[in-house]
Amino acid sequence: MATGETGFSDVAFDLISVQYHALKAGHDYGQYVRDAENAGKKEIAEFFRTVMEEDSRRAAQCHQFLHELSVAGEIGPAAG
Repeated sequence: MATGETGFSDVAFDLISVQYHALKAGHDYGQYVRDAENAGKKEIAEFFRTVMEEDSRRAAQCHQFLHELSVAGEIGPAAG
């Protein structure tokens, strides 16, 4: 498994990056839901909820993959 400049595998770094961005976006979408609800746009609020749920699932899948890499000893500065 290739190791990037961070000392972590490129795959682990990529998963961490996707997980971070999915969680950050999910946090931001909460405000978008409130904005749409405050504007009386229920359909748009529901759209933002759906997007938030998708990012939550995406973050959870990254977490699972990272766990699997960790158990296999394929993650972290000493891996590889």
